[in-house]
Amino acid sequence: MSSHPFNRQDAESQASARIRPRDAASILLVDRTSSVPRVLMGKRGSAHVFMPNLYVFPGGRRDRGDSRQPFIRDLNPLVLARLTGGDASAAALNRSRGLALAAVRELVEETGLLLGRAENGRKGLSRLHADLASLRYVARAITPPGHVRRFDTRFFLTFTDEAAIDPAGISDSSELHDLRWLDMQDLSSLNMPEITRTILDDVRAQMKCDPSLPFGSDGPFYFCRNGRFYRETI
Repeated sequence: MSSHPFNRQDAESQASARIRPRDAASILLVDRTSSVPRVLMGKRGSAHVFMPNLYVFPGGRRDRGDSRQPFIRDLNPLVLARLTGGDASAAALNRSRGLALAAVRELVEETGLLLGRAENGRKGLSRLHADLASLRYVARAITPPGHVRRFDTRFFLTFTDEAAIDPAGISDSSELHDLRWLDMQDLSSLNMPEITRTILDDVRAQMKCDPSLPFGSDGPFYFCRNGRFYRETI
């Protein structure tokens, strides 16, 4: 006997609700060399299952090997402490660094911009040596239940001048195209996820208070529980 369509939909909804969020990292790269700060964003392709055709920050899922990647300089101690929630265990430290390293890896893969340096490794492949020292931890958001993919995303931020990045060096990739440096004060017409817009609003508000964004600054944590949305401070 065939199932009623409602039952199939209900089962699919319950299955999506049980999807465990996977660690991910995203990076807000801000160019403040002119009078108006600009942020780098790109458009996800229409073939993507998650957030197709929307403008987002560079970023993606944390890979298992990210925690083992070399780095030139570590995260600021205040940033590392906030990422770990004060847990000084080796596992917590490795996971937190892995998130930052994932953000840097995704940045170079999706935009061609390098935060650190690349060296030739075995078989002639370039190996990234990330520089984590300028990264701020500005937000965290967990994708609500009901989506085909769910991520527990940490949002990092750095400035091009601090990171020694040339804004002119961007190049489109298979992951992100139509890369743009966008006026942070004028993004109302851009097609982007609501959480992306919300985090941009939060960052703008923080930069109004202190344009340098101190490393120990608090940030928002967005999540859904029992059908209700929450905003806490991390």
